[in-house]
Amino acid sequence: MTERRTRPHTAERWGSKLGIILAVAGSAVGLGNFLRFPVQAAQHGGGAFMIPYLLALLLLGIPLSIIEWTIGRYGGAHGHNTAAGAFAAIWRWRGARYVGLLGVFGPWVIFLYYTYIESWTLAFSYFSLAGSYGSLTDQASMSGFLRAFQGLTPGGSVANVGSACFFFLVTLGLNLLVVAGGIRWGVELVSKVCLPLLFLFAVVLVARIFWLGAPDPARPEWSVLNGLGSLWNPDLSALRSSRVWLAATGQIFFTLSVGIGAILTYASYLNRDDDVTLSSLTAVGMNEFAEVILGGCLVIPVAFAFFGPDQMAAIAKGGAFNLGFVTMPLVLNKIPWSQCFGGIWFLLLFLAGLTSSISLAQPVIAFFRNVYGWSRAKAVLVFGLISLLLSQPAIWWLGRGAMDEMDFWGGTFCLVLFGTLEVLVFCWAFGLERGWREIHRGAELRLPRFFQFVLRYVTPAYLLFILGFWLYDNAKATISMSGVDPANRPYVLATRCMLIGLFAALALSLRMALHARRRIQELQR
Repeated sequence: MTERRTRPHTAERWGSKLGIILAVAGSAVGLGNFLRFPVQAAQHGGGAFMIPYLLALLLLGIPLSIIEWTIGRYGGAHGHNTAAGAFAAIWRWRGARYVGLLGVFGPWVIFLYYTYIESWTLAFSYFSLAGSYGSLTDQASMSGFLRAFQGLTPGGSVANVGSACFFFLVTLGLNLLVVAGGIRWGVELVSKVCLPLLFLFAVVLVARIFWLGAPDPARPEWSVLNGLGSLWNPDLSALRSSRVWLAATGQIFFTLSVGIGAILTYASYLNRDDDVTLSSLTAVGMNEFAEVILGGCLVIPVAFAFFGPDQMAAIAKGGAFNLGFVTMPLVLNKIPWSQCFGGIWFLLLFLAGLTSSISLAQPVIAFFRNVYGWSRAKAVLVFGLISLLLSQPAIWWLGRGAMDEMDFWGGTFCLVLFGTLEVLVFCWAFGLERGWREIHRGAELRLPRFFQFVLRYVTPAYLLFILGFWLYDNAKATISMSGVDPANRPYVLATRCMLIGLFAALALSLRMALHARRRIQELQR
C-alpha cells in the first residue's frame, strides 16, 4: 500500500521528551491509583488479584498503550490530533472518522463526571486544613458529612451541595485554564510540576503511615505491616471466579487510560521520529509504581492498623469513595498534625485528578480545532460551556444513578469498545507489518518479535472475549435497566438520552464540517 501524502505538521509540539512522558503518566496516574486499585485488590483475592492484573497489563495494557502512541504520532504527522482524524489516516474507509469519534466522545463523557469527583478532593483538602471535620470520630458521622456535601442528605453549614457546586466551578475553571495554555505552556508545564509533587506527597504519606507501626498497644497484631500482609496475602481460590479476571482487566484499562483517546491525542503532538516504544513503557512504569507500590501501601494497610481485619474488609466492600473520603480522613484525624496530613492526602488526590482530567479535555478541544479551524481560546470556551451544562446530571442526580450511567457508558463500555477497534484497525486495516515499522520508527528500544503475535491475535481475542461476555451476560439487563430502582429510571433514561444526543451532535458536526470542506475544495478547483 502506498503511503498517503503527509500533511504539514501541526503547529503545537511538546517542549521535551520528559514533558510528554510526564503528561501521559499524569493522564494515567489518577484517583484510581490511590482509591480504586487497593479496593479492587482487597475485594478480589489480595495478592492473587495480581496474577490476572499482570497478565492484563502484559497482554492488553502495554500493547494498547504502544498502539495508541503509534497511531497518535502517525495521525499527528498527517495533521490530525484526534482519534477521528487519525483513524482516517490509517484506515481507507469513509466511515473511519466516525469510528474514531469514539475517542472524542469517551473522554468527554468521563470529563463530565470525573471533574466533579476531582472537585471533592479540592474541597476536602480545604475542609481538612480548616478543621471542618476534625471533631468527627466515627464512620457514620464522617459518611454523613460526605453525603451532606454531595447533596444526598440535608444538613451542615459547611458541607452542602452549594459548596460542592462552588468547588466544582473552581476545578472546572482550573482545568480550562491549563488546557487554554496549550500543549507546551499548559499541559506540559502543569504535568512537570504536579506529577513530581504528587509523588512527593505520596512518599511522605507512606513514610508517615509506616512510622505508625501498631497504633493500639493493646492490639500489637493490628499493625501497618500486618495490614500490608493482609492486602497481599494471596487467596488463590479467588482465581476460579470470572469476576476477578474481569475486575483486573477493567482496572488495567482504567489505570493506564487506554481505550480513551487521550494518549492518542497527546502522541499526535510528537515529532515524526520521536521514540514511542521507550516513552510508552516509561509512562506505564511510572503509573504502575504509583498504583502498586504507593497506592497499595496507603489506604488498606492503615485501615487495618486502626480498625482491624474484620472492619477493614467491610470498609473495602464499601467502595473507593468510602475508603478515600470517610475512612482515610478518620485515620489521619488520629495522628499528630492531622489537619496537615489530611490536607496533603486530598491535595495528592486533587493533583492526580487534575493531570488526568486535562488529558480528557484535550481530545475534544483538538477535535474542535481540527474540524472547525477554531483558535484554542474559542475551542476551550465552547468546550467549557457545554461541559458545564452537561455535567449537571452528575451533580444534581448523583443519588439517582446519573453518574453511574455516565461512568458505565463513557468510562467502561466505551473504553473496551474503542480499545478493541484500535487493535483491529491497527493490526488488520493499517497492517501489522506496516504498523511494526511505524512502532520502531526512531525507536531506541526494539520489541521482541513474539510481540507481533500478541498484537495480532492475543490482544484482540482477549478484548473480543470481554465484549462478547458482556453482551451475553449483561447487555439485556443493562439496556432494559432491570437492576435500576424504578424511581430512578426516568433520571437514568434522561442521562442516557443526553449521551446519545452528545454523540449524535459530534457525528453531525463532523459530517457538516467535512461536507463544507469538500465544497470549498470543489470551488477552488
